[in-house]
Amino acid sequence: MRDDSHSLGTHLDELRRRLTWSAIVVVICTVVAFIFHQQILRLLMEPASGFPGVPNQKPIYTDLTEFIGIAMKASLLAGIFTSLPFLLWQLVMFVSPGLNPTEKKYLYILMPVSVIIFLLGAAFGYFVLFPPAVKFLITFGSDVATPMIRIGNYVGLMLSLLFWMGLIFELPIVLFFLSRIGIVRPGFLSRNRKWAIVLSFVLGALITPTLDPINQTLVAIPVLVLYEVGIILSKLGVKIRYRESPDDFE
Repeated sequence: MRDDSHSLGTHLDELRRRLTWSAIVVVICTVVAFIFHQQILRLLMEPASGFPGVPNQKPIYTDLTEFIGIAMKASLLAGIFTSLPFLLWQLVMFVSPGLNPTEKKYLYILMPVSVIIFLLGAAFGYFVLFPPAVKFLITFGSDVATPMIRIGNYVGLMLSLLFWMGLIFELPIVLFFLSRIGIVRPGFLSRNRKWAIVLSFVLGALITPTLDPINQTLVAIPVLVLYEVGIILSKLGVKIRYRESPDDFE
């Protein structure tokens, strides 16, 4: 009993130490990002292509603290993102002692792969999805009213879109992992393609800031492609599971 308490206390001390270092790194990266907040905000506004049709070609802010608030929010997210490799390394180092060699191998492989895939999803939202969405929103109704874009609304929308697109691109990795541990089977995924199609367009409607079916389709098509890739990876996951644990299939 005393050994269990000592082991628990050791794990808690290690967790506290790793969380402390993670927080310190995030704070440092956030401070550095805040120094360059103007460059970060300009980068986020680049897909708008100069805000055509908007007076002064720039967004506005209407509250006294709106700009500094959105600058701090963007800096915090940039700080978390730039410190992500260190955070993931701390997580891997904390959980790896309790894993077997096979689980460690998958952990070491999937962690960096998931980060790269998240970046690809965010890049898709930044370069492909967001520019036509902004153009549609600015030009729609511009003959009736003059668009005055608030920077807080624009940056918040942009960050939300980048996050969700990055998350959606993780779908194949999630399906591979679930099939690897036996929760999901490829046959189940194949039989439910019709529901995947429906959900992809629902996600397109929820993620895109417009009601434009073209922009929604730009989200739905990659989701369907990722779903098909996920089915292929789930088959691979089942084969690997069978090769490593054939008794589970008896």
